[in-house]
Amino acid sequence: MEHVEKIKLESQKSEKKKSGDKVNNQKWAVLSLASIPLVMTLGNSMLIPVLPSMEKNLNISSFQTSMILTVYSVVAILLIPIAGCLSDHIGRKKVIIPSLIIAGIGGLISGWAAWKVADAYWIILCGRALQGVGAAGAAPIVMPLIGDMFKSDDEVSSSLGMIETSNTFGKVLSPILGAFLASFFWFLPFFAFPVFCTLSILLVMLLIKTPKEREEPIPFKQFLQNIKNTFKHNGKWLYAIFIIGVIMMFVLFGVLFYLSDVLENTYKVKDVKKGFLLAIPLGALCIASFITGKVIKENKVLMKWIIFGGSALTAISVAILNFSDGLWFMLILFTFGGIGIGVALPCLDALITCGIEKEERGTITSIYSAMRFIGVAAGPPVIALLMESTNNIMFYFLSGLTVIAIIATFMAIKPDPEEA
Repeated sequence: MEHVEKIKLESQKSEKKKSGDKVNNQKWAVLSLASIPLVMTLGNSMLIPVLPSMEKNLNISSFQTSMILTVYSVVAILLIPIAGCLSDHIGRKKVIIPSLIIAGIGGLISGWAAWKVADAYWIILCGRALQGVGAAGAAPIVMPLIGDMFKSDDEVSSSLGMIETSNTFGKVLSPILGAFLASFFWFLPFFAFPVFCTLSILLVMLLIKTPKEREEPIPFKQFLQNIKNTFKHNGKWLYAIFIIGVIMMFVLFGVLFYLSDVLENTYKVKDVKKGFLLAIPLGALCIASFITGKVIKENKVLMKWIIFGGSALTAISVAILNFSDGLWFMLILFTFGGIGIGVALPCLDALITCGIEKEERGTITSIYSAMRFIGVAAGPPVIALLMESTNNIMFYFLSGLTVIAIIATFMAIKPDPEEA
């Protein structure tokens, strides 16, 4: 009898150890995946503080300089849905790893051209376009892969909160790191990117074990029919999430562009100091994303109302900016706006990842990622045009957009009360 009890006890210890090892492995896997949006964010945003140096060293116009950022986003927007579709058919890692390699090669091409070629502008653009190709197949595939790795919606939402936090942390770190590297050589940020890509590739290869794929993928015609049915049955809330995602990223990057311009031209704050001030609202956004990912668990009703409240906080914060352009007044209100966006994004990610079947998850989430990229690409140029008129129009416009997000949340996102 004692022998039987001893065997049972040893068996329980063994199962407990296996369970603990599995949890630890999953944590490392999520951290590895979190490196991908971090690296992709650095690849674009790290160049923002370097743009004036690029303009001077390459002897190009401001518009040509802006294209070094824009070409990255435009190429990614066009290719993200294709990458998502491929990941549904051939597997997530089979898309992510080659994409990271392509992105790293693009960074090397841009860096080499900036360093060695006399008339480097067009070669740099080609390298940046290649980085956009890589970005399309890397960061947007992380969300569906997280959905594949975990069965529990609680684990999915918590992990997506970590991914969104990593994405935001990249935005916090980018202006500081970009300015620091450029203080040695203005083209050094180009060369830093492939180094980061290599580290991310190693982490993904060594630490991420994806679930077994289907033996035979669904025929493409059937796959397209499934996508059509998904939009037919879930279109209302999916379109709402797409719209809210575009608006949130448009407002975030539009406001960052405005703040960057005001800091440099009005308050004469430049370089690393400017990066630290920009990091204040972004840091708040980062912390808000992390906490929200831990809090929402499987509660889709809570997710809806957090999106609603976050959108409302952002709308109010931006509207109040009409009344003063004092530096710390702006930073405080932008911080509140950042918190509003920060709590909304993990909820949007979780709703769209948990609400779509695995077979179509890559395609649907990639469309959502593409919509967010549109907001990133459109925000700065639109705000630049609005700044030429009056700031009041700009802030009312941004507030109005965020009100649309509030309405879309209230009218279209209607989770079952049992999912609370």
